[in-house]
Amino acid sequence: MEPPPSLKPPCHQPLTAALPTLTELSTNQIEFLNKQLNTRKDLITKAPLLLTDLTKSYSDSHSDHINFQRNLAKRIVSWISHSFEAKSSVTDLNYMLENLSLRTSPYGFCSRKMKRFVNEEMPQIVKCLKRIESIGKYVDIALRLEALVGDLEDAVYSTGDLHARNMFSAKHLTSLISTDFGLKQERLVRAIQVMNNIEDILVDVAKFHPQWSHLLQSIDVRVDKSLVVVRPQILADYRALLASLGWPPKLLTSKVDSGEITSLPNPLVLMEGNKRKKFSESFLDVCALEHLQTRRQNRQCNMFGQNECTTRLWAIDELVSPFASRLEYHFSKWVEQPEFIFALVYKITKDFIVGVDDVLQPLIDRARLASYSAREAWVSAMVQMLSGFLSKSVVSVLVERYKNKDMYVEVASSWLYLMDHIVVFDKRMQSLVSSEINFFLKSEGHNEPSIGVSVLTMFCGRPDWLKIWAKIELKDAIKKLKLDLKDERAWSLDKESGVNFQHSAIDYKAPLVAKSAIKIAWEMIERCQSLPDILLRVRFIKSTTGKFLWYLLNVLVLRCKNTEFPLDYADNVLIKVCGSINAARYIASKLQEWSDDVNFLEMTVAEKKLDVNRNDNSADDNMFFAEEVKCLTELETNWLMDIITALLHHFEALSWEYLQHTQHFEHGRENFTSAAISVSSDIVEALDTLKTELNTLMSCLNPQDFLDLWRSVANGLDHFISSSIATSDVRYSRKGIDQFEADMQALLFVFRPFCARPEAFFPCIKEALRLLKMSREEINHFQVISSNVLNRTKILSSVGILHLTYDLVDKILMKSEFKS
Repeated sequence: MEPPPSLKPPCHQPLTAALPTLTELSTNQIEFLNKQLNTRKDLITKAPLLLTDLTKSYSDSHSDHINFQRNLAKRIVSWISHSFEAKSSVTDLNYMLENLSLRTSPYGFCSRKMKRFVNEEMPQIVKCLKRIESIGKYVDIALRLEALVGDLEDAVYSTGDLHARNMFSAKHLTSLISTDFGLKQERLVRAIQVMNNIEDILVDVAKFHPQWSHLLQSIDVRVDKSLVVVRPQILADYRALLASLGWPPKLLTSKVDSGEITSLPNPLVLMEGNKRKKFSESFLDVCALEHLQTRRQNRQCNMFGQNECTTRLWAIDELVSPFASRLEYHFSKWVEQPEFIFALVYKITKDFIVGVDDVLQPLIDRARLASYSAREAWVSAMVQMLSGFLSKSVVSVLVERYKNKDMYVEVASSWLYLMDHIVVFDKRMQSLVSSEINFFLKSEGHNEPSIGVSVLTMFCGRPDWLKIWAKIELKDAIKKLKLDLKDERAWSLDKESGVNFQHSAIDYKAPLVAKSAIKIAWEMIERCQSLPDILLRVRFIKSTTGKFLWYLLNVLVLRCKNTEFPLDYADNVLIKVCGSINAARYIASKLQEWSDDVNFLEMTVAEKKLDVNRNDNSADDNMFFAEEVKCLTELETNWLMDIITALLHHFEALSWEYLQHTQHFEHGRENFTSAAISVSSDIVEALDTLKTELNTLMSCLNPQDFLDLWRSVANGLDHFISSSIATSDVRYSRKGIDQFEADMQALLFVFRPFCARPEAFFPCIKEALRLLKMSREEINHFQVISSNVLNRTKILSSVGILHLTYDLVDKILMKSEFKS
């Protein structure tokens, strides 16, 4: 609710400059001057009198204005007291009505007139009282703010600013004479204190009375005008004081040009006595002004209670600013030798960091700037200074040359060389900050660089530069991988490629090329770790490491597709395919390990927020490299199945004659014991080939995949052989059953190196032998009790048959000759 126009606080009009140009004067002012000062003689004779008249007129107007404000305040206070009396009377009336018995007749509670008063007029009175109370609060706050703003303007306009007063103001003319540094410093400090008091009130208004937006805007406009005066004054005084202290120290041009970097004297440590006191006061003023500006910005952005701070400090930025012009002179000579640039900046940053810690940090603590580190602000300012130079004079030039395709090789080499030095430099600068970790400073993630302490901030506003960088990195990575792939030894097993976990060690038997590819991918990830924007890191990694992994996946797929499974030289083929499977498993495990890191988890969350259309249907979608891991796992699974299928088909082809040959099982020899039975000659080749293939796979395939493989092969053989018994035309004699059992023992012997009890993985063959060994009586009894279809499953389980269907059991029983 806005107050009536008569109760709104007065708003001062902005004052014009002291000596404005002709174009800045209004038409009335020009006519007034032309009328009063028509000739040069008038300027000499009439000007003093005119100044006296104008000064007296201003004083009278100023006195009238003050009297008006006093009368207005008295009338407002009188009006408020009357409103309080009215409020008190209404409150007493309300109390009397509450205690008054309104039942006056047996036909109703009260008269119509009383009902109307209670139901209609009373709510209006309460509403008016609330409005009066709100107006009272508004007037009270407006008067307090008006008084504080008046004090602020008095403090500001008496500091000697040339643009703050009217050209005819006598007060302004006297302020120009005041050159006392201490007095001016005191007035500036007072102005900052008043602005903080104003901000305290405005924060409460913004929180509890947001409808008073016009009041907030009017006060902000007047405070902004004062800040326009105060900030340049404080910073100018601070710079002048730094210059008087000998900051920045001079660089010996001859030694710097030759690449020799010597220690520099530190004026921060050398200053003493009165100089140190003045510097401390000026430093604190700059910090106080910055703290005020931060509070105002937070309030205007509705960030109440949020400590949104950065590493930057105005006072320390002003220390770095004079260095920039001097250093850029030397930097421009070393564009082709960036290592000298980084070495010089690191040397200067490190040499002055002791003074920053010992002198500036205590001052920041006195200024009560919580969560700010002088060391980090100093390092950040130096890094940003270097980042600005590289962006303007180095990277922008490389970008222009990159557009020329004929210069790509040269530009790519220079770009990568520069990035190598930037990565090393960022790590060295981070090491200067690491001992001063600020636990209360808001950072974007765990183990991430401090905000702003990275030269790579130059990419934050230039997505086109980031895209060029990513393309160069990707082409260089693919080039390195192609060089590795040219050597056939790249696919040989790496005996040290195992990944050690906390409680176990897994040997992936990955080829050397897989380890090399992971190293290349991780190097690209590391190079962007100091990018301050998390979304830029996501974009860079997806454009470099992500595309590189897809290229590597295509290499593995093509290597497998170019491989067939001829039966005559299967060992070489198996070794080749196993190399790709091992590589896929190793790379997938490393990507899962990376995705579990907190930095990648935060990037995954940021990517989801950016991609609102992303559909998260499984837990794997929480992985940063979910798609890559999924495709690598599919490659691994599909080619394992192809190997299993090839082994089973190979065994089937070699054993087909054995399973269909009736002489082995129908006509058993009667002149030897069961213990002397040897393996059938028709299955020896199949078993020997299977053993050789499995041993080859065990030596070249990673243990986890080999475990799945031999168990799947055993399961396939179990179903194949048990089904062949039922589908063949063979009828088993007692001696034939013994021969079949001996052959199956030989099959189990092939799998014995892989487990202690291989028979557990051939349950169907085991149950088929049990059925073949049944006597005639047992078979007849089984057929009788199994005539009831409903109980067949229970009957089969009662005799130990758990893996064969009833139809298959019935067919196997028909193959027995029922000889006792």
